[in-house]
Amino acid sequence: MKVRSRLTEAEKIIDIGLQFPILKQNINGNPLVYFDNGATTQKPLRVIEAISDYYKTSNSNIHRGVHTLSRRATEEFEQARKTIANYFQIKNDQQLIFTAGTTDSINMVAEGLAKNYLQEGDEIILSTYEHHSNILPWQIWAQENKGKLKVIPLLKDQTLDYGAIEGLISSKTKLIAITQVSNTLGLITDLAKIKALAKKHHLPILVDAAQSAPHMAIDVDKLEVDFFVCSAHKMYGPTGVGILYLSPKWLNELPLARTGGGTIKTVTFEKTDYVEGALRFEPGTPNIAGALGFAEAICFIKEFGMEEIAKHEHELVQYAQKLLKEIPEVIMYGENDNKAAVISFNVRGQHPFDVGTLLDKYGIAVRTGHHCTQPLMQCLNIQGTVRISFAVYNTLAEIDFFSEKLKKVIRMLG
Repeated sequence: MKVRSRLTEAEKIIDIGLQFPILKQNINGNPLVYFDNGATTQKPLRVIEAISDYYKTSNSNIHRGVHTLSRRATEEFEQARKTIANYFQIKNDQQLIFTAGTTDSINMVAEGLAKNYLQEGDEIILSTYEHHSNILPWQIWAQENKGKLKVIPLLKDQTLDYGAIEGLISSKTKLIAITQVSNTLGLITDLAKIKALAKKHHLPILVDAAQSAPHMAIDVDKLEVDFFVCSAHKMYGPTGVGILYLSPKWLNELPLARTGGGTIKTVTFEKTDYVEGALRFEPGTPNIAGALGFAEAICFIKEFGMEEIAKHEHELVQYAQKLLKEIPEVIMYGENDNKAAVISFNVRGQHPFDVGTLLDKYGIAVRTGHHCTQPLMQCLNIQGTVRISFAVYNTLAEIDFFSEKLKKVIRMLG
């Protein structure tokens, strides 16, 4: 799809919406309003067709076959790597490793660092609003090695207390692992401040971009971090595939956590020599179709334009915050003018599950619960929230409909 410049902004969104087959259905007698994009975005037809076409025309294992299908599949897979690397401004595509997603990427880094970089008693710095995927791998390591997790606290406005970070760093600190955007609050981390402290103390940084990559342009080379991870399925791509970027240092030095076919040069029972570059970290048969679908999703984003997407989502989130503020029974969390397309709220005296269940009766899909951020929920002294999150195909009219039905739900529960 090529967005034509003569289209108005409203027409562009309509044009985009027509490309998502799932959005054309009714739920409980109402047009589907999909506000659960923070969990996973819907997929444009071109992504679905790219996956289908691979299985129809190119399905074969890659890298070690001389027949036509294998060579074709290998070329398509490696071109997908180049497409995605180019989008993230990664000059050396061999620094981009395909994984099963953000969670898998973080686990690969944690398992690798545990081999010889992290030592008994070391410390890792996280933030209060980390997703469980960026807590549990480090917690397991800490429990097994008498390590310690130190947590950046929140200020009253629920942003990070950057002034407290220096006091958390000690001679035992070995890593800062932090999300670029909170998946619950939508708040954007000031990575410049984090990087300045990391550089001062010679600490590597892992950036969880699961919630930032769908909403903002990211130049990974300019970001100058050690590890960068994200998932395709939050970027209009398929589930079960993501990326791990390794800086040049760690591409060469990160110990292997997993091995197998495709990672080796030669194997004997006495010794194995491994290949260099991305394949060293990609054992076994990868999600080939998923990688091709991810690349097609990247082409979709590029053709629409991330600046346009960010502008549209900013308008949506500010408008939604405005309407929610006008409802007396609503408590919003992380309200901010500078945030990604995520809003969490509660209705006073009501459980978020009840609110979400009743909204679904009107065809409105929202996420309810702790959003895999239970430590954040404990900090806020709540059980969970209702979360709405936006994508390029959402509209102001949908927010109006949501606001109207939310008021009706509140009256029903009251």
